[in-house]
Amino acid sequence: MKTHHLLFLCSLLLISSLSYGQAKLEKLLKEREILHLEWQESENKKSGIFGNRTKKDMIESNTWLERILSKDNQIMEELKMLSSIESAELGQAKEDYKNIAFDCEREVQILKRNLEEQKAQVLDKTSERRPFEWASLILFFSSIFLGYWVYKLKSAQT
Repeated sequence: MKTHHLLFLCSLLLISSLSYGQAKLEKLLKEREILHLEWQESENKKSGIFGNRTKKDMIESNTWLERILSKDNQIMEELKMLSSIESAELGQAKEDYKNIAFDCEREVQILKRNLEEQKAQVLDKTSERRPFEWASLILFFSSIFLGYWVYKLKSAQT
């Protein structure tokens, strides 16, 4: 669905006159589409054991989401500037840009929510490791103690 919004926006921009601001917006949208494709690739990346996602994979996905958010903010600023310039010329164009801005803002909110969910997953992954680390440490020390105790028993018998 995001691709449809981007295609609609691109076709809308091609139909209307290509001023400097609109060309800049088109360039920003292409960059955002590339970032979005990179994010989708990073979401499918599973480099962990047994084909699971690692913390590094999730951090990479978060980095792509942050880049997309930054690009969306640039797009939003450009849209606001274009909408204020063209509002004097075209009444209908103002409504179109407003719809585009709302769609972008909605997508920004979705991406922010996804980013927060990804951060929560990273925190969950790190907190899941702690009990296993403690269990391993306890097992290690109990093995050392048991070995020492068996050694003492053997040396006391001989």
